[in-house]
Order: sequence, then C-alpha cells, then structure tokens
Amino acid sequence: MNKVAHYLQEHLVGEVMTGTDARKYFATDASIFTVPPAIVVYPRNENDVRKTTRFTWQLAERGRIIPLTARGAGTDQAGAAIGPGIIMSFPAHLNRILEFDGKSGTVTVEPGINYGKLQQTLHTHNRFLPPFPSSIEYSTVGGAIANNASGEKTVKYGDTRQFVKSLRVVLANGEVIETGRLSKRELSKKLGLATFEGEIYRSLDTLLDEHQALLKQKGPDVTKNAAGYALGEVKRKDGSFDLTPLFVGSQGTLGVITEATLTTEPHNPNTTLVAALIDDLTVAEQIVSELRKLPDMPSSMEVVDSHLLDFVQSHNPNQLKGILTPPFPKLVLLIEFDNLSERSQKRMAKRTTKILLKHDVAYQVETDPQKRDELWKIRHSAAAVLAFSEGSARALPIIEDGIVPIDRFKEYIEAVYEIFKRNNLQSAVWGHAGDANLHIQPFLDLSELGDRQKIFKLLDEYYNMVINLGGSTSGEHNDGRLRGPYLEKLYGNEMYSLFNKVKQIFDPYGTLNTGVKMNVGIDDIKSVLRKEYTLDHLYQHMPRT
Repeated sequence: MNKVAHYLQEHLVGEVMTGTDARKYFATDASIFTVPPAIVVYPRNENDVRKTTRFTWQLAERGRIIPLTARGAGTDQAGAAIGPGIIMSFPAHLNRILEFDGKSGTVTVEPGINYGKLQQTLHTHNRFLPPFPSSIEYSTVGGAIANNASGEKTVKYGDTRQFVKSLRVVLANGEVIETGRLSKRELSKKLGLATFEGEIYRSLDTLLDEHQALLKQKGPDVTKNAAGYALGEVKRKDGSFDLTPLFVGSQGTLGVITEATLTTEPHNPNTTLVAALIDDLTVAEQIVSELRKLPDMPSSMEVVDSHLLDFVQSHNPNQLKGILTPPFPKLVLLIEFDNLSERSQKRMAKRTTKILLKHDVAYQVETDPQKRDELWKIRHSAAAVLAFSEGSARALPIIEDGIVPIDRFKEYIEAVYEIFKRNNLQSAVWGHAGDANLHIQPFLDLSELGDRQKIFKLLDEYYNMVINLGGSTSGEHNDGRLRGPYLEKLYGNEMYSLFNKVKQIFDPYGTLNTGVKMNVGIDDIKSVLRKEYTLDHLYQHMPRT
C-alpha cells in the first residue's frame, strides 16, 4: 500500500496519510464496528477526489480492488463511514458555503461543511434547513445527504432528499457529473453520451422501464424511509429524469458527492411548545394521528417514555429538577408549532389543547424561550443514556432506528418493551412520535462474549418485528453495515435484486464503500465487531440522539 500512498501524494494537492494513529482514528465511527483503513486522503478540491477515484478504477480494471469510502465527521451509527481501503475525509478542506441566493433561499455547499455552522449562517438570513439530525453540531451536510438524514422537524418538512435540488458527483471511474431534473429532451442527450455517464443513463433508464410494475408496488407504509435506494423517485410519469434522489441516501455506494445545492425554508425562532403527559399508549397513538390531521402540521412531535425519565432521575436527578417530578407519565409528548404567523400558532395550539382535553391528558403550553428550552430538556435528556457507562457496558446503537405505520405506534412500543423484557435488559425509548420512528439503545458490554452474542439475537428480534409491523428498518440513519443484512427481507428478493443491478451499473468493480448497504450479511458484520465501545472523539460536543 505504500506505493499507492506515494503515488496519490505525488498527484494530489491534499494530504495522504498512512500513520498508525490516523488509521486507528478512522477505523471507527459512531457504530459498533471497527475497520482500519489502509490510507487516509484529505482531498483539497474536487480534482483530488476525481484523481483518487480514477486511480482506484484503473487498479480495479487490472484486478486489484481498493475500496473507497467517503467520510464526513464519522457520526454514522451503522458503520457506513469506515472502510478497509482508502478513506477520503472531507471536513478538513471541502467545507465551504459556495453560494447563497437570498431571493430563492437556495444554498450551494461542499460536503465537509459542518451542519450546525451552515444552519447558523442560514439563520442570519431568516432561513433554515429543516431535516437536521440531532447530531447537527458535530456532523456534516455531506453525511446527512449520504444517509438521507432527518430529525425532529421532518414530521412537517420532510427528509433531506426533499431539500436536495442538485449535486456534483464523482463517478466510480473519476468522471464528474451534475445531477438535476431533466426533461425528456435533456434525457435524450444524456442517453447519447459516449461516456460512463451516458452508459449509466442508458442502463438505468432501461432498467426502470423494464421494472415499472415492480417499482409501482408499495413499499413500507411509513412517513419516511432511509433504507435501500430511492428508485421510484428517479423517473416521473412525464418522462423527466433525475439521479439526485438516487444519490441521496446511497451512502457513497454509487458515487462521491463533491457539491450540493439545497433548498431552505423560512425560519421562525419564536415557536409555541405544548408538553403533553400521557398515561395510555392507545391514547398516545390516537393523539398523534389527530395532530397529523391538523390543517397546519406541528413542526415537531417528539416523545420520551417513563423508563428513560426514571433512568435520568436515577443517574442524574438534577437534570430535570423543577421540570418534571416522579412518578412520571408513561409518555411525554412535545408538540411544537413554528408557523410564521403568531396567530396561526395560537390557533393550532388551541386545537391541540382541545385534542388533549378530549383525551383527558394534562398539558403545559409555553411560548417564552427560556421555558420552552426547559421543556425541551425532557427530550434532550436521552443524551444521558449515551453518556452513561457502567463498567464496560455502554448504550449501543444497534436497534435504534425502526419506523412503523402511524396506526401501529402502540404495538411498536409494546413490542420493544417485550423484546427488552425477554432479554433481561433495561428499556428506555425516545424518538419522533409524529413519524412513529423510535430510538432504543440497550446497555451491553462488547468485551463480554455473551453480550456480543446477544447483539445479534436482538438485531433479529427487533428488525423482524419492525418488518412484520409493516415498517422500515431505517427511518433516518440508513442501512450501513448494521442494517444491510435485513434489506432483502424488508423489500423482497425482486426489489433487492433490482438494487443490486443499480449498484452494478454505477459501481461495476465494487470499489465504492464496499460492505455497506448491499451484499452484506450477518457473518460479515460479526467479523468487524468492536471489543469495546466509546464516543471519545465526540466529547468536545455532547452527543445527542
């Protein structure tokens, strides 16, 4: 590999590293896996990305496969930001805002830009990017695009895919393309190109036409879905064609994004927050369903359960002092409205309180910023689970991103409790009630063989349960290595085969993020399981979930 590193350093403007400490650092992300890379590249510009990708393609043509993994801040919880070959780390140099259009609100950025810094800049123009994840302060926009990330505002505004207007992408062979919605005439020109780009358009267009019936079949009936490839959004009935939604959520398995143009929304920091204290799961499901039918959707519907609150009370009793007192309700539902009109907020808050009163649910309404922040501490208290350790046992992100149909929210929570009870584990549930998308992280010790074996038992029980409820294995954190083995069961053999054909079209030699999303089995991830778990590289920020 030294020869490869020397060659790259000679031809790239950015830095190339093979030191033990660098390789150790990039061997982990926020997942339970470890895969040391052979080389770390810090591309300084798009040309560096193109040259690196072209080089791995040329080696692959001669039978030598060196996997290539694009990486942001390494916050991925499913193991998609690690790889055995070359890691391309984007935050060092490709981290700029390139253009902002104040009139339309569109912004063009490089993938390594910190999400929180971009959001701060947008706020100064009274705009924001709504599908931000909870890791906003220490993650990158490129990572969010790769995962089709979403978060607390997604219930109203949608996921990342809905905000990506166009992309610049380096293909597996080093060609650079620009994506965007093409008319039938523009598509015809692409189909005639004598390049790899033209080959991709021809092959994909044919594939989509041949499988129209399959693509029309309804997938998981959920409000958002980060699993698989978004094939159904590429070609529309009018014949227009766009590769953008396919690259969003592809986790670097189809190409390497070097630039993104995003749409934004008007931002209103003056919101109305309603905290509802619910003691019946059936009532909670009914309330969420009724809130989703309001003429103006709440911008957030977040939930924590009593088990989480009991955990916080036990280990950090002052965190919620003066905000909530035990005994805690089964669920606390935080409902926020961010309508630009104060009058609209008041009207929707009143409609909400009527719903809560109808179900005999206690509530609190706040518009004062400080009191709102205090109530949000209830939801953010989930971070106490991530920060807690008992010996070598840590909260592990292994069954933390399932999503089910809204009308099965109660069944979902009850099934989670049953899985934890059956495995003698302490449960704590939080997440996005408005999307029935929950996060659960059991305490396990990766140094213990019994706990390592229990991980795979939990994976099977949990993801099979989610699929049987008609849900998706990933609402917002994508497949990675962790959930890749369940993709075929989620979509069925035919659709999974179609995904594989798409992967083959874009990455014929299998150099792009090998072992992520596609063609990964349980045995593959067993072999790369960590012996200990830590988030020490994130402690300069308080990890949130």
